[in-house]
Amino acid sequence: MLKRILVLDDNQHILEAVEEALTYEKFQVLITTDSNNLIEIAKIFQPDLFILDDRLAGRKSSDDICHQLKWHPRFGNTPVMLCSYFYHHGADFSSLPCDDIIAKPFGLDELVSKVNNLILD
Repeated sequence: MLKRILVLDDNQHILEAVEEALTYEKFQVLITTDSNNLIEIAKIFQPDLFILDDRLAGRKSSDDICHQLKWHPRFGNTPVMLCSYFYHHGADFSSLPCDDIIAKPFGLDELVSKVNNLILD
């Protein structure tokens, strides 16, 4: 059975590139821009990993989403990876219960490596 990855971002180009790269690597990928219904989407999709954009334009914050996921009875043990342009600029993510962070812009090889480390080890 393919490992499932749910990707939330507000940039359609990033979503499509991530979907294509991870699908090529034999993951089942669901992409969405809908931060308000992420838990409901996840209940249906049952992901093995969440990949979340750090800054979602005009939507619920990734901080809130990350905490919601980690405190949710069904998804508390599901790894969460944040994607952030601000990671290189000294932003402090230590208060977030995410399992990994990838700095934007990222290479697809780096993305695949981090994904494999989170859900295949």
